[in-house]
Amino acid sequence: MEREIIHLDMDAFYASVEVLDDPSLAGKPVIVGGSRERGVVTSASYEARPFGIHSAQPVASAMRLCPQGIFLPARMARYQEVSEIIFEIFRRFTPLVEPLSIDEGFLDVTGSRRLFGGAESIAREIRRLVREEVGLTVSAGIASTKFVAKIASDLGKPDGLVCVAHENTQAFLAPLPITRLWGVGAVTFKALKRMGVATIGDLSRVPGERLRKEFGRHGEQLHLLSRGADPRSVEPHRPVKSMGREETFSEDLTDREALNRELLSLATKVARRVRRHGLTGKTVTLKVKYSDFELVTRSATLDTPTNDAARVYAICGELLEKTKAGARPVRLLGIYLSRLTSGLPAGQMSLLEDEGGRERREQLHAALDDLAERFGEDAVVPGMLLDKPER
Repeated sequence: MEREIIHLDMDAFYASVEVLDDPSLAGKPVIVGGSRERGVVTSASYEARPFGIHSAQPVASAMRLCPQGIFLPARMARYQEVSEIIFEIFRRFTPLVEPLSIDEGFLDVTGSRRLFGGAESIAREIRRLVREEVGLTVSAGIASTKFVAKIASDLGKPDGLVCVAHENTQAFLAPLPITRLWGVGAVTFKALKRMGVATIGDLSRVPGERLRKEFGRHGEQLHLLSRGADPRSVEPHRPVKSMGREETFSEDLTDREALNRELLSLATKVARRVRRHGLTGKTVTLKVKYSDFELVTRSATLDTPTNDAARVYAICGELLEKTKAGARPVRLLGIYLSRLTSGLPAGQMSLLEDEGGRERREQLHAALDDLAERFGEDAVVPGMLLDKPER
């Protein structure tokens, strides 16, 4: 029995939530993003798209293209709240729900046919419920593989439903440009173009051996995808691989003291988030983007995992020394914790270096986290951060 997989993707999610909360914005070009000086667009309503507005575009550029646009800051807590309601609707039809992000996910409804009918019936009912219970639209793609279902929902946007029968998979893919394939970036695109490959159908006719010789293991994957083959299953409980936070500054930073303050601020927020999920991380990664947009990362793996902000900050201070931050202006800093595990290992000592000290530090973390939860993450901060400009 062929699998029935649905890919569901909210339409212009952040912008749509803003219109939902303020109906006077309906029909207007709404753009959600960061600061006007340095931020990027995270979502744009479909009314903004004709002006050339798209995600990851600098807000300053979007403002030049669409000066009449309504520019709003992101409200992640609100978007997460709406997302949870929507995913609860998804789970009414199957427990096999794999979130890809806050606004999209895969559903394997193969085993739901007896209760709810086929995948197309389920997708139509989900779209109706999201519209009626939440007030938003969602596009759906149906196929026998995750890869094809994702392409189908993209082609159906906005507010569409595209169903690809298993036997029609290759005919559906053949005329599409190769840029629709996962893993075809600028370099791979140029290489395929030199081979005379422009569409997925063209690629499916290239011998697999030639693709393996040209691109290695990536070539094998491209060969399979071009024929609609994707053996991956829907994974409802994918473990979180990393947690982090990054900040784009309104002005490039060169002062080391200012850079250290930003590191401490980020370390505090990342550690708090990791603790909130009952996790610890063993690998600390520092992300630095210079003013010319060159991006570098530096990582360190600890002997024992941590969720302590002071320890994360200390490690990142050492990693910062391995970059050109300060000598070169810095546009963005980010901190990530990965290799996450549940709980705090018995072997980890706090800065106080004894069992009682560790217990007191964990109690302090719990108290500070509670204050942050009740009054906002800036309610209590390290003294070093009190002279940050926004304070």
